[in-house]
Amino acid sequence: GRKKGKNGMCKEKQGGGSMIYLCMAAAVFVGDLFIKNHMERSLADGKERKRCKGLLRFRLHHNEGAVLNAGQKRRPMVAALSVFLTVIVAAAFILSLGQGNRMLKTGLSLLLGGGFSNTYDRLRRKYVVDYFSFGFGGKRFSRIVFNLSDFGIIIGAMMAALAGTRP
Repeated sequence: GRKKGKNGMCKEKQGGGSMIYLCMAAAVFVGDLFIKNHMERSLADGKERKRCKGLLRFRLHHNEGAVLNAGQKRRPMVAALSVFLTVIVAAAFILSLGQGNRMLKTGLSLLLGGGFSNTYDRLRRKYVVDYFSFGFGGKRFSRIVFNLSDFGIIIGAMMAALAGTRP
């Protein structure tokens, strides 16, 4: 639960408010899973749909490795590493719930939801479904295909790292 602090802002009670962080992780996982399933049904591999004057591009890509297809010839090792890292993040997330650092909990929520989604893909589909890229930032950047979970992982990791530098 929340109560008003001295400055009128809401603050979390000790041990309370954990549900919002669990819901945040679940929203990243379920939202991305929904989009991945939709893209698999509606977008043929190799086809592209451009939006926002070509700045946003929807295209289906099956990533059989890790970041940028690294390790695609070693899928079992990539999947095992993905499970291991997701368990580590889950443990850090659980331990963070008893703390007051909202930035850390938010970052770990995003990181966990994204990690679970991509790990689920690696175990269930044997590849991660990526489905959008950007039409700016140069040729190399525009060839990279992302999914929502990738941004949960990137933003979550940055938030967790920044939270660790705050007093």
